[in-house]
Amino acid sequence: MSNQELQSLVEQVSLAAFHRPFVHQARFNARLRTTGGRFHLPDENLDFNPTLFAHIDAVTRQGIIKHELCHYHLYRAHQGYRHRDAAFKQLLAAVGGLRYAPRITPIKPPKYLYQCTGCGQLYPRQRRLDLRRYACGRCGHRLVAASPAAGGTLRA
Repeated sequence: MSNQELQSLVEQVSLAAFHRPFVHQARFNARLRTTGGRFHLPDENLDFNPTLFAHIDAVTRQGIIKHELCHYHLYRAHQGYRHRDAAFKQLLAAVGGLRYAPRITPIKPPKYLYQCTGCGQLYPRQRRLDLRRYACGRCGHRLVAASPAAGGTLRA
């Protein structure tokens, strides 16, 4: 999908779902990694994640576009356009937009697994922890490297 095709798709979705025109620019931004799209306040343009758009279906793509258009139209109407605002939540539900972008990359398995000596809480981590500095967030006891019997392996 090119930027021109994205622009026309965003304009069509805006007219169909919001009954208002989209008069700014919609474009792909390859620097977006963890989000589906972004609304720029200063220039009111929309950016979208090209990697995500290449891996999702048309319904999900429209849900992401509707999400960003909710920010856009509410901001232009001088209403609450942030995720926490009631106006945003109501409009997003009314038009059927997505609250969160889907994950397209598989979750990495943790390299390290730690367990609390008090309550048994497991802490999977990608980076190694200094066990002298950290304690359990639940009960405050010491953490130890978990055994494979606890549900994981340890690379230490």
